Amino acid sequence: MIRAVLRDLASGPIAVQMRRFVVVGALTAGLQLALLWLFVDAAGLNYLVGATIAIEITIVCSYVLNNAWTFRASRNTGVSEYLTGLLKTNLVRGTAIPIQLGVLAALVEWGGVMYLVANVVAIIISGLYRFVLDAQWTWG
Repeated sequence: MIRAVLRDLASGPIAVQMRRFVVVGALTAGLQLALLWLFVDAAGLNYLVGATIAIEITIVCSYVLNNAWTFRASRNTGVSEYLTGLLKTNLVRGTAIPIQLGVLAALVEWGGVMYLVANVVAIIISGLYRFVLDAQWTWG
């Protein structure tokens, strides 16, 4: 069963979407890391507060890119549909914020990992969760 799921991710019907989702995620993760550094090192915010703000900004950026490219076959087009999709992705990704912040805090506080490195790990861990919910609900 696990092999079948992995095979579908590599060459199945959702493979293209998954690759595009990863590209968008990598771009917005880079933006999130830059914003996090800016908020923490330049503005002096606590890393968890900075991460929360950076995450919300990248949620909006991710939605715009994913709607236009990753899920273009089922994209949200009209104003009402577009705003509903933005609300849905905010709810999906909003539920991932505690996961990401929890992993971030655990790695920083208990693991002694630098906050930027810990945030990369937290993004990766919460990424699959976000893809499944966005694919099924936001653009499903």
